Amino acid sequence: MRWYIIQAFSGYENQVQRSLIERIKRSEFADKFGEVLVPTEEVIEMREGKKRTVQQKLFPGYVLINMEMNEDTWHIVKSCPNITGFVGGTPENPAPITKVEADRILNRINKTGDAPRPKTMFEPGEEVLVIDGPFTDFKGLVKKVDYDKSKLHLTVSVFNRPTEVELEFTKVEKIN
Repeated sequence: MRWYIIQAFSGYENQVQRSLIERIKRSEFADKFGEVLVPTEEVIEMREGKKRTVQQKLFPGYVLINMEMNEDTWHIVKSCPNITGFVGGTPENPAPITKVEADRILNRINKTGDAPRPKTMFEPGEEVLVIDGPFTDFKGLVKKVDYDKSKLHLTVSVFNRPTEVELEFTKVEKIN
């Protein structure tokens, strides 16, 4: 069995996963299929002023499937609703992803026990807006990012003087 990537309509990944699992169970080729995955990871986001841990799709619009490719298994997958096709190869002869690529994706999915990463990633030199705390509505320049502690070191202008502050990721937002 090899891993293949299926392109699904965006927002329908979980429905495609459920449909495929159901079709596979009902087919006579269930032994030719392994897992059907929608790769997700936990991220922290702010909603209504509160920190929440949510599942975010790693690859929106894509579903992974472990299967033995032949005409019958190809037809089961291809005839499932909300699927546009396989990624890679030709429409009639899809190419599997490499073992290295599959391992990298599976390791990222299986990183249980790690702290959820922030939904927004920051870079030194970026401008951010403080949205909570004593510096609310101040603009700051990111000097240093500490992903282990989920904190940013910023320089904000207080009375036209640069002041260094340390804030949590959830207390700032990027300025576009």
